[in-house]
Amino acid sequence: MSTFYFGSGPIIHVAPGDVMTLLGIPITNSILYGWISLILIAIVLIYVRHKAKLKPIGGLVQFIEIGVSFITDFVHSSFDDPNLGKKYSPYFVTLFFFILFNNWLGLLPIVGEGIVSNGYPLFRPFTGDLNATFGMALITMIVVYASSIKESGGFRNYIMHFFVGSPKNPLFLIIGFLEMLTDLTRVISLSLRLFLNVAIGEIVIAVFSYLGHFLAPVSALPFTLIELFIGALQAYIFTVLSSMYLAIAVNHAADHVGKQRSGHIKKGHKSLVGEN
Repeated sequence: MSTFYFGSGPIIHVAPGDVMTLLGIPITNSILYGWISLILIAIVLIYVRHKAKLKPIGGLVQFIEIGVSFITDFVHSSFDDPNLGKKYSPYFVTLFFFILFNNWLGLLPIVGEGIVSNGYPLFRPFTGDLNATFGMALITMIVVYASSIKESGGFRNYIMHFFVGSPKNPLFLIIGFLEMLTDLTRVISLSLRLFLNVAIGEIVIAVFSYLGHFLAPVSALPFTLIELFIGALQAYIFTVLSSMYLAIAVNHAADHVGKQRSGHIKKGHKSLVGEN
């Protein structure tokens, strides 16, 4: 961290840099640190899995259990059908902890300008790379779209959830198309929100570390603590929005199918009454 304390100004790299090659493919510092973080996260979660018992245990195990319970309860409550919430909660719980720990691991002193290689930081926060957050958002929305179509009973039922009424009405048709366009921007909004919060936090810590000079650990400490909170908040927001996108699509499509079935039953009942 002392590399930028006494210079002309804080050195800040927003874009990732190539630090090595693997089979001729350039590996950036964010990807390298993302792999390291992934291994550490897997070790921690596997350890917690083996230590978890019916009787509450303090420390890290209890922290993970609280997080799992919190996200699981939210996902379950988002779906009209609790079985669907139970089905998809493992993905969203994994997503939450993956983002959370990546955000927090990005605050370690060795990350950023702490260790420099070829003019670039050797390690960079994985979630501080727009390519990484865009990839996570893209994969998440693919899961959401595929699951929404599957749970809605087909592509047609999924598309119909964008329309508040019959598409034959020009007003409803325009609103439906606008909703579709808005839906396609969710990948960008999810990725930018996470990336900007992490990158801006990194810049703020670097600036106050520079201003503090030899007292950098003290001057940057309040902002590091704030970033711990923001990292948890952004992991929560990313997960909640992703689960809500899926729940809204599935719940709306289920209501649409239910109304269709109700209409068919009423028509059938009227025809029987007419015949009688």
